[in-house]
Amino acid sequence: MADSHVIDYNRLMRTVLAPSLKIQALATYEAMSRRAADFICAELERRPNLLLCVSAGGTPTRAYDLLASRCRSEPGLFRQLRVLQIDEWGGLTAGDPATCEADLGTKVLEPLGITRPRYHGFRTDAPDPEAECARIARWLAANGPIDVCILGLGRNGHVAMNEPADALTPQAHVAVLAASSLQHAMLKGLTKKPRYGLTLGMTDILRSRRILLLVNGKRKRLALKQLMKPRVTTRFPASLLWLHPDTTVLCDQEAAANISVRR
Repeated sequence: MADSHVIDYNRLMRTVLAPSLKIQALATYEAMSRRAADFICAELERRPNLLLCVSAGGTPTRAYDLLASRCRSEPGLFRQLRVLQIDEWGGLTAGDPATCEADLGTKVLEPLGITRPRYHGFRTDAPDPEAECARIARWLAANGPIDVCILGLGRNGHVAMNEPADALTPQAHVAVLAASSLQHAMLKGLTKKPRYGLTLGMTDILRSRRILLLVNGKRKRLALKQLMKPRVTTRFPASLLWLHPDTTVLCDQEAAANISVRR
């Protein structure tokens, strides 16, 4: 006779996790980006002072372009929007075009008219990186939670600069960067690579009201395939998104491979 007090953890995980990761595979990068921009605008219409946590890099670029276009036609929608930077390369010179802040300044802050009081981010050249992370943690505790968190998927499964490891630091912290992360397109041409990363932790990310993970291109196909397995491990940080109640994954056909495409 089975012990009625024994929990079938496999069944429990299937029940709890199955509905939490919503996958939408779109035909093209353009279609994926339009769906992402529509998602953000819909949230902004519901919550005018939305706290949007943004990632730099190539994947969200077109979605940011579309938000800028919407801002030009409807500037009032973005008037109270608040923006939080999710991570930054550490140890670069302030204003270096390779910094995440420079990338976001061009793609998000300037086009959306985000004034300094409505933006908060890491300093790449902070003299005390640990104190800088503590500053960001205090700000988020006082002004959060994040309403919408935009993420990309690293080829090794990293989320922001939370790299694969035996254990993860929950809150904002100084991160040791994987060798693959130092090959990021943003860092091409730099003779002096970042010495570390400054990033929100997985707890900060998982406290977001809604998470939007964007994945595109053939290079991300294996990582996306691994993410589809509901197996949570710190060796693949993106897998922790299965623990969040409202995560949407938007991907294009090139990344989706065997996922049926919604047009």
